[in-house]
Amino acid sequence: MVNHINNGQSGTGVLNNAKQQKLDLQRQEANRSSAPQTPATPKAASDSVSLTPQAQQLKTVHEKAQQSSGFDSKKVEELKKAISEGKYQIDSEKLAKNIAAFEFNLYG
Repeated sequence: MVNHINNGQSGTGVLNNAKQQKLDLQRQEANRSSAPQTPATPKAASDSVSLTPQAQQLKTVHEKAQQSSGFDSKKVEELKKAISEGKYQIDSEKLAKNIAAFEFNLYG
């Protein structure tokens, strides 16, 4: 009956088997600890940005504006002179069309 409980092994056989299992576990632990540790870092997803044609156009206009001096002082002086001499004429129809087109583009 003792043999049946020990799966046919004698008392020393069970002890030897337990010792062998313990040694195997120790070897596995040693292998794990001596193995080079490589952190599992996931690869970063690549991000991309694409600009709409309107954004590209706005960027171009912005760059041109930064490169300019802000206003044409020569043209301003010419306009001041023309206004002071009474030579500057305003085309009211053209002005109205430009204002309407601007508002249409702004709100439409």
